[in-house]
Amino acid sequence: MPYPDGVLTSGGCFDTLAASMFLQFLLSSPMFAFAWVLAILLSLTVHEFSHALVGRVRGDKTAEREGRLTLNPLSHIDPFGFIAMLLFGFGWAKPVPFNPYNLKNPKWDAVAIALAGPASNLIIAAIAAIAIRVLVGTQVITELNLLIIFLFLVLLLNLFLMFFNIIPVHPLDGSKLFFALFDAPKYARARAWLLQWGPNVLFALVMISIISNFDVFFFVSLPAYATCDALLGESCGAFFGAILSTI
Repeated sequence: MPYPDGVLTSGGCFDTLAASMFLQFLLSSPMFAFAWVLAILLSLTVHEFSHALVGRVRGDKTAEREGRLTLNPLSHIDPFGFIAMLLFGFGWAKPVPFNPYNLKNPKWDAVAIALAGPASNLIIAAIAAIAIRVLVGTQVITELNLLIIFLFLVLLLNLFLMFFNIIPVHPLDGSKLFFALFDAPKYARARAWLLQWGPNVLFALVMISIISNFDVFFFVSLPAYATCDALLGESCGAFFGAILSTI
């Protein structure tokens, strides 16, 4: 039973980041483009690895047998999803498989496997924010350089990944919690509707976000930036603007 993960970096300033920043970086500052690529690879890899790790801890070796219990990006990255991530701000990684019959508590262990990805994103974001605050606060780094840009991209990207993936719409991670909480027969129609139409609704919203300036995913971007502000101790929007002004 796979757990595919959608990835969103559109909405608000991330529309600019996804649609134009990579190409601008590639043309004007290849090292910045490399930092963006590296941030995506790191974030997606740890996210998928975390799914596999929790599955293994809870008794299922399916992901491990398929080579997914690794931090090698090549085992997790879907080429088309990765390219889409760079060009459009929306992409995906390879789904992590698991067998619920091998789990100690199939219902809630499945939820733990699903939420392990978003949880890892929050941890990575917090580590990146702490690193920035230490490096800048102690004046080890006194100007905006490649390392700080990379750490900031990791910080913001992982927060977007976390808030996007906890949306309770199939096939995102949050849907697994929804199905576990609303597993009574009276919610059968709602579950069936999400299973059938959830991917279509999600795709439609993503397309609207890509082709328009409307922040369709404001319920992702607003908490992502608010959390970023709290972790960094300053305005992430302003920080992001400073980065864009350097390219």
